[in-house]
Amino acid sequence: MNLLILLVERVGVLIALAFLFTRSAAFRRMVEGRMQPAERLWLGLAFGLSGVLGTYTGVVIGPEGAAPATLVGTPLLPEEAIANSRAVSVILAGFLGGPVTGLIAGALAGGHRLLLGGFTGLACGLATASQGLVAGFLRRMPGRMHSTLSPGSALLAAAVLEIMQMVIILLVAKPYPAALALVRMIALPMIVANSLGVAFFVVAARVILDAEAAREADAARKALAIATQTLPILEQGLSPDSALEAARLIRSVTGMAAVALTDTERILAHVGIGDDHHRPGARLFTAVTRRAIAEDRTQVAADAAAIECDHPHCPLQAAVVVPLHEGGQVVGALKLYFNPERSRAPLELAEGLGYHFSTQLTLARAQRQAALLDKAEIRALQAQIQPHFLFNALNTVMALIRLDAGKAREVLGHLADFLRRNLQSTQEETVPLAREIEHVRNYLAVEEARFGDRLTVTYALDPAAQAVPLPPLTLQPIVENALVHGLKGVKRPWQIAIRAQVNGGQAEISVSDNGRGIDPDRLATLLDRPAASRGIQSGLALRTPYILMAPEGFRLPVSVAYPLGLAITAAIVILFALKVRPNFGILLPQGSDD
Repeated sequence: MNLLILLVERVGVLIALAFLFTRSAAFRRMVEGRMQPAERLWLGLAFGLSGVLGTYTGVVIGPEGAAPATLVGTPLLPEEAIANSRAVSVILAGFLGGPVTGLIAGALAGGHRLLLGGFTGLACGLATASQGLVAGFLRRMPGRMHSTLSPGSALLAAAVLEIMQMVIILLVAKPYPAALALVRMIALPMIVANSLGVAFFVVAARVILDAEAAREADAARKALAIATQTLPILEQGLSPDSALEAARLIRSVTGMAAVALTDTERILAHVGIGDDHHRPGARLFTAVTRRAIAEDRTQVAADAAAIECDHPHCPLQAAVVVPLHEGGQVVGALKLYFNPERSRAPLELAEGLGYHFSTQLTLARAQRQAALLDKAEIRALQAQIQPHFLFNALNTVMALIRLDAGKAREVLGHLADFLRRNLQSTQEETVPLAREIEHVRNYLAVEEARFGDRLTVTYALDPAAQAVPLPPLTLQPIVENALVHGLKGVKRPWQIAIRAQVNGGQAEISVSDNGRGIDPDRLATLLDRPAASRGIQSGLALRTPYILMAPEGFRLPVSVAYPLGLAITAAIVILFALKVRPNFGILLPQGSDD
């Protein structure tokens, strides 16, 4: 019984050290499965050194029984052994970090025990390393400690590992009668004390994790409630009125000592203690706020000195300051002031609110900008994008998300570039052929993802033609026409060829397909009068006798091509209602410009 009491006392020291580890960031990363290999190495070394301490604080067992010594600091005599709590640290290392971490801790603590000597030195060193390794594998079998390893499971696992150590002592230590006598003396006290130590650590760790989870859940609940109520408040952006209303709401829900909102230079609102000098419109008093905005990083001031308020009698004691963003730019800060003697820093709550507020401000800004878009640009965008193309593209992405997420991201990138180019086209009069080709590639990348092997696109582009100026969005509607109309009803694999070459100072650009072509009777009337689209809800067309179905060898005169380039842009919008998309080539002189 005396030996059991001594071992329990020593286990308490190791548990206190292990408990300190639960307060570290490394413990949180370990629980969440985010611990890096280097951290696992340091964890093994730290718990290995703790195991060495468990050996040094052990009780010497000699022929006459347990020695009264409280610290083992010298090599043991051949007939001596040590009853110790070394296994607690090693087993915990395995449970926390896995087999490698447990083996590192066990090898360090076991190697040290081997060097101390005694007739059980080799057996105890081997047993300690084995305990760490096996504990690591046991940790993997039931799952993560905080979710499935109960105190009872930890108690049972530690008891089994301690029994394993006693078996190894009986098998390895010589002489066998001395080993047997030692096991009879130390087995029960060490199994009970060390197993209880491991189980107690698991209990303490679970209590800490549960408390943190409850605190984070409460912070998330409050942040969500506040964010929901402040959504209409921040619709008009961050202003003194909206900031005051939001600050009052936050303080009423959270009970903070004070709540403040600022822009990058001045206080917008301050509700709570300190409002006698932290007045709306005043400059930023606290250095911690200026630092949070300048560094774009959350700042925690644990006491009044860290706040660094310029006012000599400021009552604010501690604060969490979170920068606020709008469209990727820092536009201000949210500050929660609290009493550090009554509560911990509301870091999770502040960062959650900061994220929600930044999102709301960004959305409000986007809504304001969208309301200010020129109606002509909206009409142009609607004229340039067929709804069925957009719907088909989105359906294609939805299908690819399940089959090939990487391909889905790639198609979305092409679609985004295509839409961006359509929007930007209203601000430009001419663009180089290279940009038109890139726009076509984005469009065809979406369609090729939709049709797969049925569609083949080839390019034959003369490098000398890359700089030829074109009205924006000239080439893509022609390619779309070939795909939507030219290849309609064709069973064989679809082929589209895009060519651009320079001959004699002139550029020739053509789009062709292997479809059935246009009916000769219809073709003969296209240049005489507007032709109604057949069954098409919306579309674009270029209608001009100079560029439609240009015959082989025909070259457009410069005097005609010059005004034609300007006219095409207007024709795209004006002839939108005509919904005609014939195949044709374009002949423009190289180097012509506005």
